[in-house]
Amino acid sequence: MAVAFFLPLSLDITSVFLAIGGFMWLVKMVITRRLDTKATVFDGMILFFVIWSGFSIQSSPDPGYSSYNYFQLMSRYVLLYYLVVNHIHSPEQLKRVLKLMVLSSCLVSLYGFYQYFHGLDISKLDWVDDSQFPELKTRVFSTLHNPNLLAGFLVIMAAVTTGIVCGLKRARDKFFLSVIVSMLGLCLVFTYSRGAWISILVVIIIYSVFYSRKLFWLLLIIPLLMLCGQHTAWERVLSIFNPTDTSSSLRMALWESTLAMIHDKPLLGVGWGAYWLAYPDYDFYIHDPATTIFHAHNMYLAVAAETGIPGLLAFMGILYGHMAAAFKMAVQGRSKWLSGIMLGMVAAMASIVIGGLTDYILFNIQMSMLFWLINGLIVAAWRIHHSSFATPYKF
Repeated sequence: MAVAFFLPLSLDITSVFLAIGGFMWLVKMVITRRLDTKATVFDGMILFFVIWSGFSIQSSPDPGYSSYNYFQLMSRYVLLYYLVVNHIHSPEQLKRVLKLMVLSSCLVSLYGFYQYFHGLDISKLDWVDDSQFPELKTRVFSTLHNPNLLAGFLVIMAAVTTGIVCGLKRARDKFFLSVIVSMLGLCLVFTYSRGAWISILVVIIIYSVFYSRKLFWLLLIIPLLMLCGQHTAWERVLSIFNPTDTSSSLRMALWESTLAMIHDKPLLGVGWGAYWLAYPDYDFYIHDPATTIFHAHNMYLAVAAETGIPGLLAFMGILYGHMAAAFKMAVQGRSKWLSGIMLGMVAAMASIVIGGLTDYILFNIQMSMLFWLINGLIVAAWRIHHSSFATPYKF
């Protein structure tokens, strides 16, 4: 539970608590002399992704670096996933984890407001094209060190928190959490992240279709939120359709280079975590040795480039499988609360799917851990929803 709270606040503290959790789980199994793990329907797909990603290391320009990166990151993700799957057994535990996640997201957004209203100047950080947006000097990033990462986090947590609202009965609780959702939304405006703004539209549409058509009226609130960000917010929105925008041009160039990587190494890719090492050989746009490009600004291309097409298919199977399980519980849930939570998980995963078209927030360790945490919570919820999750089911 400490991992869920500290995840967006501090990677170091999160890592300590994750290690403690893994150690205590191991001690428990040694003392009881029993392998205390539960099988899930996703184990095969996860195992394939883990093994294939490991195989991709041999294609890396620097196998030593890729090996280190692979073992330290993959171990985090798998450990977190199975800790959640094997230790959340009741609705009360699930509620506590979600409460901590919502609380930490509040702290993250409050720090974002602090940055915005104290005029944090980001003009020297190359996050904005000064020629396109000369008046945009402040983009909040809070504890996640990058506006796009913060935006992705806020969309995910707004989706999850809205799901909790949908499952509540008391008007007072609904109002309180609705205020939190509004706070997350306003902080999202201050990130000036265009891709995340599109993702939040998708989240609203999902809730409007599957929960209440009245929520379509929320689309009218978005212009009001944009006004809070002054006219620079509107400029950012309109720039989505501007082909001369340098950010858009850079992404198109990166995608072309990444497709070339995939074409050259379709099976194993360029190696786990080695995109930044391989990119200079495919660079035709930047031509600056001092500039390091860490990912393709497209989730699907980035995963395929580093782990090959089989790695991408396995990753998509994991994402789709958990999203489908959450959707099934959302529409067939035995309780209003669980249905609301799972609809929130579906919306959160959908935001990752849509956001992945123009960015790759899962490149960040904290965001990837959040992805695996959500997947684990979906499986834990399925166990709570059904008597035996080990029994295969149809999506």
